[in-house]
Amino acid sequence: MSPSTATIGADVRMHAMVSNPNLPLVRRLEAVGFRAWPASNVVYDGSWQVRLTGGHPGKRLNCIVPLDPSDSRDIAIRIEKAGKRFEAHGRPLLVRQTPLSPKPLIDFLAADGWERFEEVVTMTADLSRMTFPDTLDHLPTQDVGRYVDADIAVHGSDPALKPALAEIITGIKPPSGLFVIEDTVEGPLAAALCVQDNDLAGIMSLAVRADRRRQGLGIEILSSALRWARMRGARTAWLQVVAENSEALALYRKMGFEEAYRYAYWRKASR
Repeated sequence: MSPSTATIGADVRMHAMVSNPNLPLVRRLEAVGFRAWPASNVVYDGSWQVRLTGGHPGKRLNCIVPLDPSDSRDIAIRIEKAGKRFEAHGRPLLVRQTPLSPKPLIDFLAADGWERFEEVVTMTADLSRMTFPDTLDHLPTQDVGRYVDADIAVHGSDPALKPALAEIITGIKPPSGLFVIEDTVEGPLAAALCVQDNDLAGIMSLAVRADRRRQGLGIEILSSALRWARMRGARTAWLQVVAENSEALALYRKMGFEEAYRYAYWRKASR
């Protein structure tokens, strides 16, 4: 099955956008990202990281992530081997394409009938130069259960994911700040997770309840998280946002974030 024109065009745009990335920065952000959002099962096939998490369907937790542009040996065999592992875990086989992905692998996926979807922008900001707006400051909570309940509520996620999400949060090794904005009557309004890994602070999750957006809560909780990280010694903030989320991109750019690189996922196209 040959790839569609749309898929080829999207892949060309992806390569164009990451044609001159800062690879040392990409490697570092990928590494801290793995520590900040840990999968429950990780194995390596050469430099390909195979991430699986039985209790949570999140794509970042269930995908192949190639980490060396030169590692393109035996692609078909390795994809098939990984596919059996994903099948055993009841997960669809996904490949996450970053600037570290070998081009022959991407060419193989396109030719083999895979489709590229969900482009994500990774952004960074200099915390030492960031000026925060005059908003109410919130301290992080130490109550994982409270944070998880708030995160599920503001995202509108399936409450059945609570145990898995709590396991992910408690499995984070670097210091993490769990931020919640609540109303005594309405309950959780916004939630954010900030993970500080030495001089880097990653915003791993940030959401405002759908009916309370565009009221300043996003800036308020983001500012609280970044202030907390800066006080602890972080110098650079980073986050990831779906490229189609223009509202979030505008918020982050307003706060001083700039694009560092993009990634996307590949899956076998439905026949």
